[in-house]
Amino acid sequence: MKVAVFSTKSYDSEFLDAANAAAQANHDFVYFDTRLSPKTASLAADFPAVCVFVNDDVGAETLEILAEQGTRFIALRSTGFNHVDLKTAAELGIKVARVTVYSPFSVAEHAVGLVLMLNRRLYRAYNRVRDDNFSLEGLLGFDLHDSTVGVIGTGKIGIIFAQIMQGFGCYLLGYDAFPNPKFEEINNARYVQLPELFANADIISLHCPLTPETYHLIDANAIAQMKPGMMLINTSRGGLIDTKAVIEGIKSGKIGNLGIDVYEQEDELFFRDLSDTVILDDDFQLLQSFPNVVITAHQAFFTRNALSDISNTTVANITEVEQGHPLKNEISYQLSVSIATSG
Repeated sequence: MKVAVFSTKSYDSEFLDAANAAAQANHDFVYFDTRLSPKTASLAADFPAVCVFVNDDVGAETLEILAEQGTRFIALRSTGFNHVDLKTAAELGIKVARVTVYSPFSVAEHAVGLVLMLNRRLYRAYNRVRDDNFSLEGLLGFDLHDSTVGVIGTGKIGIIFAQIMQGFGCYLLGYDAFPNPKFEEINNARYVQLPELFANADIISLHCPLTPETYHLIDANAIAQMKPGMMLINTSRGGLIDTKAVIEGIKSGKIGNLGIDVYEQEDELFFRDLSDTVILDDDFQLLQSFPNVVITAHQAFFTRNALSDISNTTVANITEVEQGHPLKNEISYQLSVSIATSG
């Protein structure tokens, strides 16, 4: 099958080509480094399938153009699907499939890395020593042992994150609309409601999907309930956090540390080299100026294990469509509503 692959980086083509060869699928991947949007959708003319990533625009306008040009299948190189208008896709007869599972360790371990980096000020310590500054002033951290960690979202990634933090000797408070029995099997772990989690957690890490129900889950009201000086980690989706409210929380001292791998307006920033560009996003620039904030550019998933999983599943999804088999990983509008309400 001929597939237009958008938002392509060198690693995307490397792993997709390897998966294509390993499966002997013989799909014809045509790579475009540009984002899919209404302005670039014409590149996919006469392609029966397109393959997209998290910051591609797969809204109604884009889908209508794709449908007019003959596209009937969209393969997501991601688990999240909040960037796709699934209702419009269904109306246009376009099927959508996602990567339901890839290495959950990649994201969980990155979240733990952000915790350690912020707590022990590793980013500042590294730069100091490179400048021959061996002072410890301003680098004071705290023992993770006996601290309380709030885990919002206890799916595969949230469970692994919780297990790692339990290994440090942390107490765990979990919240999920649909509790996972595996969470309560972890020593020192219990489910609570959000107000109790906010009030007692020294560290809060977000591991839930972005849905209408979770949009701006961390807003001014939630921050007001949190412990002064707490640490907030987000490796899920940028829209879970109200950026302006978090900035005010940092200024007030309510949020003592912020570690994010995702950002609300990241589609205009991440996955590109903008080092010679003036970034006009004032909120992002302000976040970068704070000494207690660490931002990584949506790299939590970025391990060889995860990229192999993503590529293998993507190739399998395309093969199923080409051969007319049932799509195991199809994400329909009705199913998306079910997933959204189940957390």
